[in-house]
Amino acid sequence: MNSITIARPDDWHVHLRDDDMLEQVVEFTARQFARAIVMPNLKPPVINIERAIAYRDRILAACPEQYDFTPLMTAYLTDTTDPAELERGFAAGVLTAVKLYPANATTNSAAGVSSVDAVRGCLEVMQRIGMPLLVHGEVVDPAIDIFDREAVFLERVLAPMIADFPALKVVLEHITTADSVDFIMASTTPLAATITAHHLQVNRNHMLVGGIRPHYYCLPIVKRASHQQALRDAATGGDTRFFLGTDTAPHPITGKHSACGCAGVFTAPCALESYVQVFDEENALDKFEAFASFNGPAFYGLPVNTGTLTLTRTPTKVGGDLGEGDAAIRPYRMGETLPWSVA
Repeated sequence: MNSITIARPDDWHVHLRDDDMLEQVVEFTARQFARAIVMPNLKPPVINIERAIAYRDRILAACPEQYDFTPLMTAYLTDTTDPAELERGFAAGVLTAVKLYPANATTNSAAGVSSVDAVRGCLEVMQRIGMPLLVHGEVVDPAIDIFDREAVFLERVLAPMIADFPALKVVLEHITTADSVDFIMASTTPLAATITAHHLQVNRNHMLVGGIRPHYYCLPIVKRASHQQALRDAATGGDTRFFLGTDTAPHPITGKHSACGCAGVFTAPCALESYVQVFDEENALDKFEAFASFNGPAFYGLPVNTGTLTLTRTPTKVGGDLGEGDAAIRPYRMGETLPWSVA
């Protein structure tokens, strides 16, 4: 198969940042995806309807006019979030979902949730109205090894939460372990997961062997090769509970190349080309459209996009750094020649 035409896909997890960074990066998501779930971890975070509308307006103003792109806004869950605000935002079509960051788990998460008990009122309302909860699945206990934080989260946090709220729609974001794959496969509740392109293509050897590669560093951190293969099997296996979410997360190169480097991989410039390469390598091109275009809308209760997108087996080279000086950012797989292109 030398080309594949699919319904126009969506990205169910993106970081578009704000201000000058937003201006630089939004077009890379908009030119490939019709819709995107936009993360709310700005400074200050998007915690209510007013901020979500204002951020959505800034995204649309920054997006080049030739792209038909819809940002789907999320609210940043805090210990003091008003459940009624979430219900109003969801009913008005302003808020598509709510994001739960365990406090201090990742970039700009200091205002995150201290415990599930602190947000039970919000979860009760969300379960009742069918509003999805998007979860960064890591514990922040300093006694837990960073490579085990996702697996421990499943046991300590996620399993009790879905036992208490069995009808709550939950997306476990950017999963990185076989543990998460097994957990989702065994679940009987409305639980799904996004999988990134870089977690499908990179394991911790790629990041650490022969020197530290900071542009592969992200949270949750990439794991060993056996976990990587479990993710590839899940993405390409046809189960509707797994779908595309890039977690594209740009940071200035100066922030990545530092004594305390930022966590995030900027995959947007070559997202679909990277995903389809994985499906090709796993002899699963026939499963790609469902993963990229069908499974996410089905879980969120949204229609499949009209229009199509074609990828061809034509080599394409990933471009170089974007921006200048302290605003420069580096794309995932910079300078590499990829076997697939977006037509």
